[in-house]
Amino acid sequence: MATIPPELILSQAPQGSAGGPSPVALAEALRTLHGKAATLAQMAQLAPERPEAGEELGAAIARAEPWQRALVAQAVEDCGAMLDFGLSALGTLSRRGQDPAAPALVLWREFHAARAAMVAVLATEPA
Repeated sequence: MATIPPELILSQAPQGSAGGPSPVALAEALRTLHGKAATLAQMAQLAPERPEAGEELGAAIARAEPWQRALVAQAVEDCGAMLDFGLSALGTLSRRGQDPAAPALVLWREFHAARAAMVAVLATEPA
C-alpha cells in the first residue's frame, strides 16, 4: 500500500486531470475491466462473479470525491494493462496445449487484490 498522500500523487498528474474522470466514464471503464476479469476467471476455472460486484463499485464512484476517482481511474488503467498482457500470455499457453488454470488463478488473485485496493480508496472518508 502506498504511503504517499493522494495530494502528492495527484500533483504529479497532468494538468486537467485534477477533477478526476466523470463517474459515468469511470463506471464504463470498470465494466470493461470486469469483462476482462470474467474471461480470466473462466481461464482460472472459477465460477463467474455475481454482477452486483461491479455495480457496487459504480455506486461508490458516484459518491466519490474527484481525487478518489482519479486514483481509481489510474488503478483501472493499470489493471487493464495487467489483464491485457496476462490474458495474451494465457492465450499463448492455451494455444500450445498447456493448461492455463494455475497461472490464471495467480493473475486473478492479483486482480482481486487491486480491486480491493480500489474499493478501499473509494471507502476513504475525506479528511
